[in-house]
Amino acid sequence: MTFEDFHFESRLQDGLSSMGYDKPTPIQEQAIPLIMQKHDLIGCAQTGTGKTAAYLLPILNNIIHSDHRHLNTLIIAPTRELAQQIDQQVEGFAYFTGISSIAIYGGGDGATWDTQKKALEAGVDLMIATPGRLIAQLASGVIDLKYVQHLVLDEADRMLDMGFYDDIIRIIKNLPEKRQTLMFSATMPPRIRALANKILREPKEVTLALSKPAEGIVQEAYLVRDDSKEKLLTKLLKETDYSSVIIFASTKEKVKHLGRTLPRIGLQSKAIHSDLEQNEREEILREFKNKQLKLLIGTDVLSRGIDVEGIGLVLNYDVPPDPEDYIHRIGRTARAESTGHAITFINEHDQRRFHQIEKLIGREVTKVALPVEVGTSFEYNPEKHRSVKPKHNGSGRKKFFKRKPSK
Repeated sequence: MTFEDFHFESRLQDGLSSMGYDKPTPIQEQAIPLIMQKHDLIGCAQTGTGKTAAYLLPILNNIIHSDHRHLNTLIIAPTRELAQQIDQQVEGFAYFTGISSIAIYGGGDGATWDTQKKALEAGVDLMIATPGRLIAQLASGVIDLKYVQHLVLDEADRMLDMGFYDDIIRIIKNLPEKRQTLMFSATMPPRIRALANKILREPKEVTLALSKPAEGIVQEAYLVRDDSKEKLLTKLLKETDYSSVIIFASTKEKVKHLGRTLPRIGLQSKAIHSDLEQNEREEILREFKNKQLKLLIGTDVLSRGIDVEGIGLVLNYDVPPDPEDYIHRIGRTARAESTGHAITFINEHDQRRFHQIEKLIGREVTKVALPVEVGTSFEYNPEKHRSVKPKHNGSGRKKFFKRKPSK
């Protein structure tokens, strides 16, 4: 099957051809016909499967054939990076169509706000927005949502994780009831089902490779104590030659620390975190995408907000707090049909957490022997390291009991 089999309008097909799009991915093959038939849709697929194009292409095709050119489509995304990424894809696909779009997100200065307002006042066909900034623009009276025909919730699970449920419901109350609603999520927990039941009408469902890493990812882990992690990281990065590397740490403080430490030992790298100005974040991402920057350090927000081809290594400096975050982190490598490498550092306390990841992905990740010069390792025994819940001692205070060591 090729994209020509969808019979898109010729100007949209020209944009696809110029970008080198030939064969649709499985989620595109399944979702595009359903969206073109005007069905509401729940799409469940891991990152890197082409879900953005799966909803953008039929929507753009519909806008081309639309009689009225008002704000036609609202796409809600959890982060500014993802909103920008979607906007860039719209620009490429719609290059020959004359369709206009704008990304609305926070974190910029007053000039950014003014630019967004002017673009909205001039009129756009398609808007990609983060929930918080969209709420602010709605309050200003600049945005009119009464003509919206398509609503897309991208990475709905992440938006709920970030506490945007109330904002999403508030935004939807400003939309016409007669619309097409599309929800895309990497996971489908009960609360996502509940949201879907609330806002979608008789939706079709496309589920693809739920919560499984791409087959092309080589997954490995090291059992390493915290005080040896930097030494192991340095050794791995200096002894291997990857064109692009992303390091994920679980806290902003660790990201900033590694961002200061690695350049001092000759490893060209930059850290991206919420303390940076928006223009600084955008410049770092631009350098990384253009291969001017080899090594990028960030938190889990980055795992959903960057789409870069050719990332050779994803390194988890810490075990992710949520097993699903592991999927999103390592999904930055082995995009589409390429191959990639994912390495995770496991300390003694994170063994149980990593075991939950292995249960989720349905396989045991190879544990690589720790180099002798790095430090001493330990036995992988996640059952021994179950977390112990605090018990009350009767005075209202929590008392912690240490587990006796096994003989």
